[in-house]
Amino acid sequence: MTSNADNSHLQEDTKDFQSLDGLRVLLVDDNEDSLILTTFILENIGLEVKTAMSVSQALETIKQSKFDILISDIAMPEMDGYSLIRQIREGGIYEQKEIPAIALTALSSDESRSIALASGFQSYVSKPVEPTILLTEIKHLINKNKIAPQSYQ
Repeated sequence: MTSNADNSHLQEDTKDFQSLDGLRVLLVDDNEDSLILTTFILENIGLEVKTAMSVSQALETIKQSKFDILISDIAMPEMDGYSLIRQIREGGIYEQKEIPAIALTALSSDESRSIALASGFQSYVSKPVEPTILLTEIKHLINKNKIAPQSYQ
């Protein structure tokens, strides 16, 4: 549970990110605690977050709904985040083929970063998640891709 002091500190740290209100994020992570924390960070600044706990669940979700950004853990059982982004980039889900994507991982080596970027992620954020770093990366990708909140069915 987060205290009011923690919440106001997060709001202070993220006050410059309010222009992200309404953007839709697909967040993929097999670790429930990490999923809850990252969802809280993103929803606190007005992002709409849909979560998935596996690559197969993420692929089904992205086929059913349109998202502005993908944030995915790398190390997951069965299939990893590299497999997820490759499947999306190779056009299996044509409407979302160019979705801006951030790799979110505890693997913080230069090699892991290179593999993530080569796989199709545009950005890489290490765990544990530092809210301002994650939000800076989101804002950078959104501005770079000129994405604005849209109405989705």
